[in-house]
Parts: sequence; structure tokens; C-alpha cells
Amino acid sequence: MTRQEVLGRKPLRVLEKIRESLDKINEKMEIMIELHKRGRKEFQLLPDAPLDVMTLLSMPDHLRKTAMTVCRLGRATAEEAAKQTHRARAVESGYLNQLVIMGHLKKERVGRKAYFYTEKENQG
Repeated sequence: MTRQEVLGRKPLRVLEKIRESLDKINEKMEIMIELHKRGRKEFQLLPDAPLDVMTLLSMPDHLRKTAMTVCRLGRATAEEAAKQTHRARAVESGYLNQLVIMGHLKKERVGRKAYFYTEKENQG
């Protein structure tokens, strides 16, 4: 590998890190925009709300995207969530089950389908 090739790779790595940082910022902005659309009430941290702002922001980006999708849809299968997130159904299924294990979502089977929802949606 020539010196020029080595020097050419460093800016590419820096640009890749910048892109990753921007992706994280964009996902966090999605949260803020969604909260703004729903009104000021959502900004309050309610002890009985399973997915408040702090909970969402503390999640890894991949789980946050899945959790926000379920919140938006209200109740969803892995296939429905995958359509929204543009990820494979199997990937979404894994993320949804992780959120269930963590206690952020609930799971209900109806026949062969598994539906995921927040506890708050089930109470209302």
C-alpha cells in the first residue's frame, strides 16, 4: 500500500464517523419531533409511562427506532414494524423481543401472530 493510499483512507474514516454521528443525531431529533407533535404533555416524565423521553434516550439507537415505531403504530407485528423501519423482519423480531425482556413492551399472541404494544396502550 502506498503512502498516498494510506493518507487517502484517513479522511474517509473521519467522514464515516461524522456520518454515524449525524445518524444518531437524526434519530434523537425524530424523538423530539414526535414529542412536539403530541404536545407538551408528552415532555413530562410520568412514572407510569413505559416509554418516556429518558427511557427512549437511554436505549441503543437500534432499539429506540423499534420502540418508537411501536409507539407510533400502537400495536404491531414484527412484519409491520419492519416495513416502517426498513429492516428485515427477523431483525425486528429480535429487537421487539429484547424490548419485551427489558420490560418496555408487552407481547400477545393471536393465533400464529405475535403483537407487540406498550403497556400504556393496553390500559387505554
